Amino acid sequence: MMKKIQICLCFFFVSGILYEISLLSGCIFSCIPLSKHFLTPEQVLSLGKSIIFLETTERLEPPPLVSCSVESAARIYPDRPVILFMKGLNNKTVLDINSNYTAFSLLSSMNNVFIFPLQMETVFEDTPLLQWYNQVNPEQEKNWVHISSDASRLALIWKYGGIYMDTDVISIRPIPEASFLAAQKSQFSSNGIFGFPSYHRFIWDCMKNFVLKYNGKIWGNQGPLLMTRMLKAICNLTDFVDLEDHSCQNISFLNPQRFYPIPYPAWRKYYEVWDKSPNFNHSYALHLWNFMNRNQKVVVAGSNTLAEKLYKTYCPTTYRDLIQRAEGRDFMQHKDSI
Repeated sequence: MMKKIQICLCFFFVSGILYEISLLSGCIFSCIPLSKHFLTPEQVLSLGKSIIFLETTERLEPPPLVSCSVESAARIYPDRPVILFMKGLNNKTVLDINSNYTAFSLLSSMNNVFIFPLQMETVFEDTPLLQWYNQVNPEQEKNWVHISSDASRLALIWKYGGIYMDTDVISIRPIPEASFLAAQKSQFSSNGIFGFPSYHRFIWDCMKNFVLKYNGKIWGNQGPLLMTRMLKAICNLTDFVDLEDHSCQNISFLNPQRFYPIPYPAWRKYYEVWDKSPNFNHSYALHLWNFMNRNQKVVVAGSNTLAEKLYKTYCPTTYRDLIQRAEGRDFMQHKDSI
């Protein structure tokens, strides 16, 4: 008798989880309080149309810019799962870390945000990247953080589809395209943001070329240079005129204004005060060029910089909890020490 009761209870528990999963894509995430801890990455990713972020360092506390990127995407895409994969996490720390890190707790509280461990061997299964991953020695790769990220984003988009974004990209309006690459400039593609349906031939060919032309010593060879050479192989790329987007082989090659209205040589402008802030009416998201930020410029409350205004508008919770309150805590600690 007890065994039958246990079987029934187990059935109802599993049914409840499956019911919640089924509601994810049909009902807005806020419709129900999801038991997110019971969902696996595969279950969430299988819903399709995910927004995917990667953290391939070992750090466990997302800095404010990472938090802002994830939060802004969650707000712009409320009906889509937003997933942050973190290499520093494992299955044992996933449930315990919530109370220790402010940014992690902040993001975990958002209905459509999911944070999972990044398990690369699992990610690369059934792709051309698995053999490469098993042979490469990360300790001998000076650009491993970037290379492993370049590989992981390709495999995840190939398997599950959706949009990949770097963790220094602030979303400001929905991207209307399903299959797209983002031009950093004319005839040159970035890989900091792109989107495709699952099992798209272009992404499969990119993974094959990743392995065939692998050279970890050249920065970007498996990233933007890969995307550019693969796009040039199938499309006759020309310079952009005004705000036009290009299209080839059912792939949209989006104008630099869509994501890079401030080009990388001028990245410091994000941390400057503008007499009149740009409206970015022609952009879907903004890349803040964190790789170029050698001086570690940060958003400061009350500074009135362009970046501060973006935080206030598109990731207000991050701004409140990680900028304003953090500075308040630092001030009180300094006062107490005096």
